[in-house]
Amino acid sequence: MTGSGIASLAMYDRAEVQPANDRLWALIRDGLRAEGLPAPEALTRGPQSYWPAWESPDLILSQTCGYPYRAKLHGRVTLLATPDYGVEGCPPGHYVSVYVARKDDKRDSLKAFDGAALAFNEDLSQSGWAGPMSHALSQGVTLRPSLRSGGHVLSARAVAEGRAEIAGIDVVTWTMITRHDAFAASLKVIARTTPTPGLPWIAAKDADADRLFPILQQAVAALSQEDRATLCLKGLTRISADAYLSIPTPPAPSHFGAP
Repeated sequence: MTGSGIASLAMYDRAEVQPANDRLWALIRDGLRAEGLPAPEALTRGPQSYWPAWESPDLILSQTCGYPYRAKLHGRVTLLATPDYGVEGCPPGHYVSVYVARKDDKRDSLKAFDGAALAFNEDLSQSGWAGPMSHALSQGVTLRPSLRSGGHVLSARAVAEGRAEIAGIDVVTWTMITRHDAFAASLKVIARTTPTPGLPWIAAKDADADRLFPILQQAVAALSQEDRATLCLKGLTRISADAYLSIPTPPAPSHFGAP
């Protein structure tokens, strides 16, 4: 079988890394086809690569976020694997969010930002909303969601430009921001959240995870060292659905007065 189905890897797919993601997909695609499994020729990009892909019965592979998985996708998709980005201080396949503020802000601890204006990417983001807010609340800190930015890069830029005081940014995205966005030089990391399972790879509900995992694992292992460095990708692991479902979820941004 060849060009059927949908595949997307949109969560870490900024323009600078798209060629590396294309080469990763080519390895996965060829591995699937070698086993007689369907695989589209190319990745889907743009708005169709998120919810339309995740909810499609034709989904071959995509990457979602832990919060959408536990809130809306669990039981409707197959959990295949979790990429391991080798995040310092985290178990394999886990990650954190970093809290970023302007370098010229004299506050240097999360507690000092109690009541601060938070830029967040979207309501169902683990790394931009649920993780940073849950961790802050556990420390006795309440952040004030004031700007729904639409993306991590946009949240970080909003802080750099003074339109928000703080933002929680997924550490893999933050690494890419520091590599590719000049405004990162005006930001500092003041704290990290506690680790949670990272952004999982999923497929349609009827997919066979035990059959697919070795194919995915071999593709990641075959990726060039340069491409793995570009994608911050160290390997692939499996994390149980229960681990994702056990992550605490804070109240919605509207509870804290978000517009």
